[in-house]
Amino acid sequence: MSNLAVLPILLPLLAGIFVAFIHKKTSIVRTISKLIAIVNLLVVGWVFFQVQQEGSIVLEVGSWSAPFGIVLVGDLLAMTLVLTTNIIAVACVFFAPQSLSDKEESFYFYSFFFILISGVSGAFLTGDLFNLFVFFEVLLMASYGLIVLGNGKAQLRESIKYVLINLFSSMLFVTTIAFLYSVVGTVNMAQVAQRVQEVEQQGVLTTIAILFFFVFATKAAVFPLYYWLPRPYISPNPVVSALFGALLTKVGVYSILRTFTLIFNQEVPLTHTLFIYLAAFTMIFGVVGALSTNNIKLIVAYNIIPAVGFMLMGIGIFTEVSISGTIYYLVHDMIIKGVLFLLVGATAYVAGTSDLRKMGGLIHHYPVLGWLMFIASLVLAGIPPFSGFIGKLQLIRGGLGQEEIMIVIVSLISSLLILFSMMRIFIRGYWGEKMDIPIPERKKKGSRMAWPAAGLLTLSVLLGVGAELFFPTIESIAQYLMDPEIYIDSVLKE
Repeated sequence: MSNLAVLPILLPLLAGIFVAFIHKKTSIVRTISKLIAIVNLLVVGWVFFQVQQEGSIVLEVGSWSAPFGIVLVGDLLAMTLVLTTNIIAVACVFFAPQSLSDKEESFYFYSFFFILISGVSGAFLTGDLFNLFVFFEVLLMASYGLIVLGNGKAQLRESIKYVLINLFSSMLFVTTIAFLYSVVGTVNMAQVAQRVQEVEQQGVLTTIAILFFFVFATKAAVFPLYYWLPRPYISPNPVVSALFGALLTKVGVYSILRTFTLIFNQEVPLTHTLFIYLAAFTMIFGVVGALSTNNIKLIVAYNIIPAVGFMLMGIGIFTEVSISGTIYYLVHDMIIKGVLFLLVGATAYVAGTSDLRKMGGLIHHYPVLGWLMFIASLVLAGIPPFSGFIGKLQLIRGGLGQEEIMIVIVSLISSLLILFSMMRIFIRGYWGEKMDIPIPERKKKGSRMAWPAAGLLTLSVLLGVGAELFFPTIESIAQYLMDPEIYIDSVLKE
């Protein structure tokens, strides 16, 4: 047992509480928040290294042995995602002062920010389903505070939709956990996985599995449950949009990945075949949404949806190769969505509009922003040798290996359309005739906005061109997920 597993949850939670008491001292809170974010990243990086070297860390809270007490499981999958989360958090905390007004910063932004990071980290680390629900609620409560920050009419309107859809899915989540408990008598993931193999009520368990998928698919914005996502994600401040786009849907994808590799892997021909068809529709409708709008923020928001389709494709194919593709693509997409939301936020600020029809020639005044947008678009679309290509290559290899030709063709076409949708921002927004000279203060702030995004983008590029350094870790995670007994043994110590 090791207390290291609780640090990624505890440190940001305590930070969020602390800065709430001094929220009016904006400059001090800003400095402290940057330092805490960096320290938390270093701590998480150290914990990740320990897990990589010595294996999973299991913490039995209060010394109550599993499955009777609360368990935190810091395995390599969880720590990889927690590390990625904190890298994005550092970029966002440096971007925030350039994006938020002093009033918005002082209105508990940093408290909600740290509580969101704590909730996301807890969702990745928890070892039982009920606490997965609890950490979902923690991150959602923080997101409710962030989405209305600024008090604009659009934010209030979209926040109602956001709260209602998440309230419904949360009610269904806790109800489904109760159904599962009535069948297997536990909520500890390792023991649930063990008992699902023994219980003869496979029909009931399959129904419960579909209900869990419905809950997580709502969070992840899988077709046809994606309709709520785009506008609520672009209505708040760009730094909040970056946090939402990079992290929130990925917690839903992670939940599907974890539960359907560890627990609900008995009826693969039924459940996972369904995933493949839903993945295809998710890709198609997401890309159509991105092509149908001239709002640069909406273009990026809609591109969250086909990315979820790619990840679901790997889970549906359900081979070691495809699962490794899903994990690689998950990490890649967390980073690149953070980059893109920061970049389009900066672009909309310097242009004074988010409407492509009203901008052009920005690259003459903002060449750094322009070329960052160009590279980020290539990374998102999966152009070799960037990180999106590595994940998609594994997914396509997995699909061809299982003769899932339909989903492979859809994924290739979707990739081309994603590239086209993003190139519209660069060609119509940055290329073209030189516009009027920008306001000096706006130009200065726009340049400062570029650097946090540039740091994240550099990491994303390294994830692609240095794939031989990262891919062995991803492969070992995929092998680990395809053998649930390893997780069960590490938690129950059998």
